[in-house]
Amino acid sequence: MKKTTPKNIRLLTQEELEKWLAREGEKPYRAKQILEWLWQKHVTSFEDMTNLSKPLRLKLQEHFFIETAQLNETLQSKDGSLKNAVELPDGLHVESVVIPTGKRVTVCVSSQVGCSLDCTFCATAKLKRMRNLTYAEIVDQVKQAIDLADEHYTRRLTNIVFMGMGEPLLNYTNVNKAIEIITSPKGLGLSPKRITLSTAGIPKMIKHLASDQPKINLAVSLHSAIDEVRSRLMPVNERTGGLIPLMESLREWYRKTKNKITFEYLVLKDINDNDLAIEALIHYAKRVPSKINLIRYNPANSFNNYQDAGDRWFLRYQKRLKEAGITATIRHSAGQDIDAACGQLAGKYETLLPKIVYKTPKLKF
Repeated sequence: MKKTTPKNIRLLTQEELEKWLAREGEKPYRAKQILEWLWQKHVTSFEDMTNLSKPLRLKLQEHFFIETAQLNETLQSKDGSLKNAVELPDGLHVESVVIPTGKRVTVCVSSQVGCSLDCTFCATAKLKRMRNLTYAEIVDQVKQAIDLADEHYTRRLTNIVFMGMGEPLLNYTNVNKAIEIITSPKGLGLSPKRITLSTAGIPKMIKHLASDQPKINLAVSLHSAIDEVRSRLMPVNERTGGLIPLMESLREWYRKTKNKITFEYLVLKDINDNDLAIEALIHYAKRVPSKINLIRYNPANSFNNYQDAGDRWFLRYQKRLKEAGITATIRHSAGQDIDAACGQLAGKYETLLPKIVYKTPKLKF
């Protein structure tokens, strides 16, 4: 008899597990019990699944294995933020960040090893995109953050942001499945209203997200409402057709979800620190219910090209946006001293590769 190669049981759907159980002469309802052990109780051994019979546990051990991402190292910032090096089962690493602010504890999770979008202000963009994370590896980052919040802050994790390494909408299937597990009462049981997906803006996938995950929040990295400037900062803008198709997808998002969009907006010296950029942003943001996060530029070791525009321009942006009836918040990033702030996740365990070495593949949107 041909010996079967064991599979990672955490990557099986309930339906696939039920079919396997039926072939083994077991009751299909056992699938729900197994999944509860995996996603609610987070066991890493079949022997711990004590409401299953001994023969079934032995069968599971023969045909499957339980594989998880491991917390390799945690650095703590002077502001209390934690940057985590998360080791994946194949030895690659990603980073997550846990941020305490007031009554909130937020985790910023990664969705890809590296990134392929080439945003010129972001350290992660210097990393070769190795692969997508599985939904299990994404959920593991959240579970680790739950434990860290309890250990370091004696508080519950309250919010999840897909704003770490990678573009979540280019790993759509796994991100979507991870959200389902994170929000399921049989999984981590967190509210979808506490989840924000941050994207560089891929119109087709934003429309899919509106249908599949209408209760979560959406943030879009905008940084300029002028096509030429945005394309220079974010080459994905040109590849996806520019700001008009993006706005069309955001309007569809709002029609289906009734959730305001958050525009993330870096204010950069000699790039968008001018009144023309402000008026373009006002014109764009007024086309869909939205709010603006004005973000300080967080320099990384590999960047010398950009500088923060300074208080004067942040206050000018905020004043003009308020006059136009648009909510604008100046966001002070956490974890700068440990390179954990927005745009600084460069993968401590990855090699920063020059772009002439790694040719970005052509992407279909």
